[in-house]
Amino acid sequence: MTEEQKQQGKLVVFSAPSGTGKSTIARHVMRKLPELQFSVSATTRSMRPGEVDGVNYHFLSSEAFDGLVRSGGFIEHEFFFGNHYGTLLEKTSEAVRDGRHLLLDLDVKGALNLKKLFPANSLLVFIRPPSMEVLKERLQGRGSEDEAGLKLRLERAALELEYADRFDVVFVNDLLDETVEAVTDAIRSFLSNK
Repeated sequence: MTEEQKQQGKLVVFSAPSGTGKSTIARHVMRKLPELQFSVSATTRSMRPGEVDGVNYHFLSSEAFDGLVRSGGFIEHEFFFGNHYGTLLEKTSEAVRDGRHLLLDLDVKGALNLKKLFPANSLLVFIRPPSMEVLKERLQGRGSEDEAGLKLRLERAALELEYADRFDVVFVNDLLDETVEAVTDAIRSFLSNK
């Protein structure tokens, strides 16, 4: 590895089916590893009171977002709840060049695309539920899904689980504290590896 690569930032990507506890694990990991910054996504949704452009999101017009899609300006992008969201390639490349370490929350396809773009600088972390039955219970426990929504999330989870073996490390979120420690150790090792 060259001296230049040693000074580059690293990208840690979390992927997991909805309801696996990924966001909770990410919050704990970021408290333990303050050198990690959360990646700021782009969106076409309107800015809410108290939000700051470039801090909460990079707020873009639909036209600007579409232009970036056409020019390959996103690592990944998706449309949900009436708005577009995406991970900006330029901002991610800038972080790597500047030696900053980012934590990204991407779906499995976005994670694998990032790995193609930054193979030496990325660690793909997949969080599995203990079982599909436990995942179903967790999703039902949220109380935010109707039966059709629950079915859709479980179908998507089954598809996402098929990609787990393509990730660098896979953890089962059975006991939260133990999972957080194991994930933190893996990331700490990756960040310190020159």
